[in-house]
Amino acid sequence: MTFAEILAEKGREAGFEFTERQLWQFTRYYELLVETNKVMNLTAITELEEVAVKHFIDSLLAFDKASFEGKSLADVGTGAGFPGVPLKIYCPTLKVTLIDSLSKRLKFLQQVIDELELENISCVHLRAEDAGRNKSFREKFDLVTARAVARLSVLSEYCLPLVKKDGMFIALKGSKYAEEIEEGKAALKILGGKLLSAEPVKLPGLDDGRAIVKIAKIKVTPAQYPRKAGTPEKQPLGSK
Repeated sequence: MTFAEILAEKGREAGFEFTERQLWQFTRYYELLVETNKVMNLTAITELEEVAVKHFIDSLLAFDKASFEGKSLADVGTGAGFPGVPLKIYCPTLKVTLIDSLSKRLKFLQQVIDELELENISCVHLRAEDAGRNKSFREKFDLVTARAVARLSVLSEYCLPLVKKDGMFIALKGSKYAEEIEEGKAALKILGGKLLSAEPVKLPGLDDGRAIVKIAKIKVTPAQYPRKAGTPEKQPLGSK
């Protein structure tokens, strides 16, 4: 089976239908990922089905039409572009900003953007803490996503300062999500967030305890957050 056939089949199992153009875009993205991975460490996952399921469909599990159509989204610590690029391919009306601290990853992502002919998507070379203190980005996004970047207590300080009041922060989490939510309660309160939902999700053929955690931005984040680069990780908010 081709990559497009595998993605179409696994996508249907997960509730997603793709257009021919989207299948072409995802296939080219896969090819660029594997090619570039030979010279740059982007992912440990390179097999056809694993990339289709564990990277692309996994990224799309954050999607719901009402929350995403026509909105602005920042993807923090985007790495090889997950979940920001798959969400953009699947929802073309989304305006996406990919934020990462490594310029070589962003160079790869710019190539992806150009070759996939994606519009209204840009790359920003900043650490998350610096993006959150930058007036161009602070509280400017309807949605902010992050996948496998840090524990929720730390991740909230990276992401919530970028979310507009009444916007939403969406974290794609693994099996310890309930524990992370519990330890992140104080951080959410300090930063102006409120837990909306934590929905367990299943990938086709896998049952490894993933969840989509949605956090509403109910108040403006106090000006002192995020703290300077490196501090949130060393001293998570609310930790003893």
